[in-house]
Amino acid sequence: MTLLTYQVFKTVADIGSFHKAADILGLTPSAVSHTITNMEKELGFTVLSRSKSGISLTNYGEKILPYINAVLNSDESLQQMINDMNGLHTGRVKIGVFSSVCTSWLPDIMDSFRQKYENISIEVYQGTYDDVADWIKTGVVDLGFLSLSSAGDIPIEPLYRDPLLCVLPKGMGKNDSSEYMKVEDMQHMSFVTQRESTDADIQNFLRENNLKIQSKYHVVDDLSTIRLVEKGFGICLMPELVMHDIPYEVDTYRLKPDASRVIGIAILNRNLVAPAVRTMYNHIVENYKQEEFYKERKLP
Repeated sequence: MTLLTYQVFKTVADIGSFHKAADILGLTPSAVSHTITNMEKELGFTVLSRSKSGISLTNYGEKILPYINAVLNSDESLQQMINDMNGLHTGRVKIGVFSSVCTSWLPDIMDSFRQKYENISIEVYQGTYDDVADWIKTGVVDLGFLSLSSAGDIPIEPLYRDPLLCVLPKGMGKNDSSEYMKVEDMQHMSFVTQRESTDADIQNFLRENNLKIQSKYHVVDDLSTIRLVEKGFGICLMPELVMHDIPYEVDTYRLKPDASRVIGIAILNRNLVAPAVRTMYNHIVENYKQEEFYKERKLP
């Protein structure tokens, strides 16, 4: 099988359509279909399921996709290394991000990086913590932003400590006039909660403080959560980074005991990255790392 075969398979798997994949690759739909058919004959099993509802991966297809990604990423790394040796700063970087980093940090990161390395392209994949971790492990992205608690066994470089806040409807008030919200004050309040893959650090705080919350509202995104709080359906816990430029009328308080999440940049293998990825990694660490986490450390 050739690299083109792998690229055709990956594109069809990502898009779910022979016709759309053909447009992206500059091939005819029949050429794409023929390539997949020959690939399946050579492998001895089917990798794509065809139906009226579209194209999807078979179980075999799902198992080999991470290896196909690894081959394509290795080829990309080789091409970038050759260009780097010839003094050309070119290549592609694929970044995985969760919502608050995507809105608060990423535009500035991309803009400052583009000003220095205009020939390196950037692809962005937004999802939950679980999505980003899975994309890093399967080679969908080169690097990604995660919190330390969600990184698991993925190597991560800490960048930023983000305090957790208690968010209340505007004017709801507390039992005292302090600027903190104590755990005991939240014991009998209703909450608007998110999935653990979205707010793992908040779930950890609740467990560590034996805070058994009451909630009828289980949403996914940050804005929906805060909007429900604004309308009086409960309170929520949110990282401070999320609350920047929020358009809703709510009050926020620091937590007692103090709590925070630590955001970092994660790469599966520091020693096997393409020059463009290494350049992006170092750019992020050098320009967006808080002093408390700073170490003189770059990728080799």
